[in-house]
Amino acid sequence: MKKVIFLIFLLFGTHNFAQNQAYQTAEIHINELIDGTLLLPEGIQNPPLVILIAGSGPTDRDGNQPMLQNNSLKYLAEGLSKKGIATFRYDKRIIKQIKLKTIKEEDLLFEDFIDDAKAVINHFHPNFTRIFIAGHSEGSLIGMVAARQNAIGFISLSGAGRPIDDILKEQIGKQAPNLDAELDQNFALLKDGKKIKSVNPILTSLFRPSVQPYMRSWVKYNPTVEIAKLDIPVLIVNGNKDLQVSVQDAELLSAAKPGAQLEIIDNMNHILKNIEGDVMENQMSYNKKELPVSGKLVEIMVEFVAKN
Repeated sequence: MKKVIFLIFLLFGTHNFAQNQAYQTAEIHINELIDGTLLLPEGIQNPPLVILIAGSGPTDRDGNQPMLQNNSLKYLAEGLSKKGIATFRYDKRIIKQIKLKTIKEEDLLFEDFIDDAKAVINHFHPNFTRIFIAGHSEGSLIGMVAARQNAIGFISLSGAGRPIDDILKEQIGKQAPNLDAELDQNFALLKDGKKIKSVNPILTSLFRPSVQPYMRSWVKYNPTVEIAKLDIPVLIVNGNKDLQVSVQDAELLSAAKPGAQLEIIDNMNHILKNIEGDVMENQMSYNKKELPVSGKLVEIMVEFVAKN
């Protein structure tokens, strides 16, 4: 145990640990843009580490955004660490960039988030010998790519099974089918590395010039292609109350990765919480901090880590 303690303090320098009944908490600085929280279980030598990667938008380490406060990743991390698994969750780089007023939309690329995940993995390797990556929503695709580096297992949480252009065309097509041809043309240009010179005002949020570099970098990645590249154990989890990512997406990922463990959790929604009621209850849960995450999810993840 003394060796483990030495390694921990060697790794984290002068950071102070806060005491909890089941785990210690430390604030960790990875680099100038990435800060996060490590939960280290008490009394366990060389615990496995699960690195949690947040989904799209300005999402912080707890799974929250300015107008959406649900603590999903915070509760998941705590649930895992109470079961003897170390966890690290971190703010997406745009959280720091917004605070510092240094964010430049036109400079942001999808690969930036992949690089951030790799930097986190490198920070903890090899002091933790069993590192698992768990990516939520957009973080699933980021995690798939990053997990090929020094991770021994990958977990997809509510991760899409289709490229982002297919998803957006489906979502927009349901409300504005007259835009199908224009969407096809725009995404074709992005895939060819070209600029979209004339943007329909209705589609400005997707294709304005400052967003095009990010979209161009994002559409290059197909989740089923990326997950097939992994040669480590894979767990794919989705809930049947997910309003954003369907069970079919999870099944696409599973089909692309033979041998992967597929788990569909009854009544779990996109932010990993149990919903017994209707769509209104589901939507309201996105802003309810008091709701815990699915206990079944924690159980499944603990079992996956234990057997790998």
